[in-house]
Amino acid sequence: MTVLFVSRHPGAREWAAEAGITVDVVIAHFDPETVQPGDVIIGTLPVNLAARVCERGGRYLHLSLEVPAEARGKELSAADLYECGARLEEYQVLYMNDHDTESNLEFLK
Repeated sequence: MTVLFVSRHPGAREWAAEAGITVDVVIAHFDPETVQPGDVIIGTLPVNLAARVCERGGRYLHLSLEVPAEARGKELSAADLYECGARLEEYQVLYMNDHDTESNLEFLK
């Protein structure tokens, strides 16, 4: 089992270290094809990558925040993350359909 923390943000990395989160590897960019069963991936992945983690037998822990509108798009410090209620929440994401865009859009009509 490997624990990876995925983030390109220094504030998030600092927050994780201060929070005592023990990881094996910290990376800025993530390839879900490297996930082995039992691996733990921590970060703020897009849903399609989180689904791939779960599909490959990994666990996905999302770094959740409540970011006020005025702070969106800005680089947050570790202190900012604490103020935004940073926490790790485990998600199991399941991919539900095929890549047929036409049928996926049909229900919206």
